Amino acid sequence: MAVTVPVKNGEIVNGYDPTKEAEEAKKERSGGSLGKEAFLQLLVAQMKYQDPLEPTSNTEYISQLATFSSLEEMQNMRASLEASQATGLVGKTVIMGVETSGVTNYISGRVEQVRREGSKTYLSIDGSWYNLDDLDTVVDDEYMEATLIGEDFEKALATMPDVSKLSVADKEKLAAITAAYNSLTAYQQNYIEKYCKDAYNKFKALVAKMNEISPPETDKPDGSGDKDDSGSTEGTEGTEGTGSTEGTGTTS
Repeated sequence: MAVTVPVKNGEIVNGYDPTKEAEEAKKERSGGSLGKEAFLQLLVAQMKYQDPLEPTSNTEYISQLATFSSLEEMQNMRASLEASQATGLVGKTVIMGVETSGVTNYISGRVEQVRREGSKTYLSIDGSWYNLDDLDTVVDDEYMEATLIGEDFEKALATMPDVSKLSVADKEKLAAITAAYNSLTAYQQNYIEKYCKDAYNKFKALVAKMNEISPPETDKPDGSGDKDDSGSTEGTEGTEGTGSTEGTGTTS
């Protein structure tokens, strides 16, 4: 479509700038989309400065309006879905991927509240606001807790020596780690076995090695394994002892 502008003596009258309408429309854009007012201004400018010899047909105008109405409806639907999604995130743990100077930084935390400004939706995390468009991951609370426990488990195993250097002096420390692991839920233990494989394999190897070099103590059913009740006193009181009495007291 050709566009005409008012001209007098070879110059555009009233300082008319053919790009002015488009520039003003850009100012009214929100989130990269054309707003209602901007679209109407462009449509009026198109009608005002069209070439009278090649006018735009009514059908074309109607088509443009229909296209704009459809686009507007889609934008409104998207905004409604975003608002619903953001509201559902309140109280949940999320990970935001915020890009700064080409580098993406990841921030995790619990969503405290939601705010909407124009066509943009923002999430409040630890008192700071983040654009919903930067949402990277929504994390289940149980999974998040398991990841933190997994990190602590890996740190604890990192303080233990290699299996080849394990000694009885490490028994108490290993027992504490074992007790902590046994106190975890099945979900948390499965997470460690699946996502902390190196630490878990080292843990199993250390436990097996410790059982070799220092077997668990077991009490005899009759209590005869108690050293205080050993037969050593009989040996010392025996008048004709051959020395075998101490041996029998030890084995009884």
